Amino acid sequence: MNTPAALTSGAPNDFPAILRHHGLSPQVEAIGSGHAAAGSPHALTPTHATTILAFKFADGVLVAGDRRATAGNTIMYDRADKVLEIDRHSLMAIAGVPATAWEMARVLEHSFHFFRRTQLAEMSLEGKVRALSKLLRDNLGFVMQGVGLVVPIFATFDAQGQQPRVYFYDPMGAQFEAADFAATGSGSPSVRAVLHYENTYSKHPLRKLRASDAVLLALRALETAAESDSATGGVDRRARVFPIVKLITRTGIATLPETRLAKLYKTNLAV
Repeated sequence: MNTPAALTSGAPNDFPAILRHHGLSPQVEAIGSGHAAAGSPHALTPTHATTILAFKFADGVLVAGDRRATAGNTIMYDRADKVLEIDRHSLMAIAGVPATAWEMARVLEHSFHFFRRTQLAEMSLEGKVRALSKLLRDNLGFVMQGVGLVVPIFATFDAQGQQPRVYFYDPMGAQFEAADFAATGSGSPSVRAVLHYENTYSKHPLRKLRASDAVLLALRALETAAESDSATGGVDRRARVFPIVKLITRTGIATLPETRLAKLYKTNLAV
């Protein structure tokens, strides 16, 4: 049997590298670049989902995300769900490649459910947070190849400590606990600025906001991000597309219906 020349001529010996060596592998566009690599007519542009936020309010945690998913400068979808329910008191918000993030969310959901069924108890908060860290570390190989980047937020209500908790991550799986708020995605700088201003200089810091005021702040922050970031959808009143907004309290997770979001927006924010 003849040995392939690629394995004896100094070429790489892993299959993706062999394809790239012979010009047969599609080039992956740099994340957020908006342009294909030079000389690559078949460039692959990953789909990305942004922007997400989470902050603590008087009764728990609010988690929200706009609905837009983009590939380069193309709007792929304007109704993407970026805030996913993992269990009765936990949410995972996704920024990055939806295909990878949604699979991570499914793995987390099944892991928590399996633990609960086999151990007859809820997984500890530390276990839940580290489970997501491990999924991100296991995904690092794809991130290094330019695909599969996920930068999530994990929010939950800690039953043992009777307090809301918010964690954000880097692509390598490092976890950080947010004192008051967190935001990731391409529109996150604007979101963080709005939340910081509200938390520091307004009459009502984030943790003293009522649920309705917290929802209005989330809508305002995402609208502000949409003004300067084309990958953030904001509010589309004509198409009746509103961000996903979920609240986590002691009693569980509540999803705000679009009718309520539309009424709040029309009454308080529409110009």
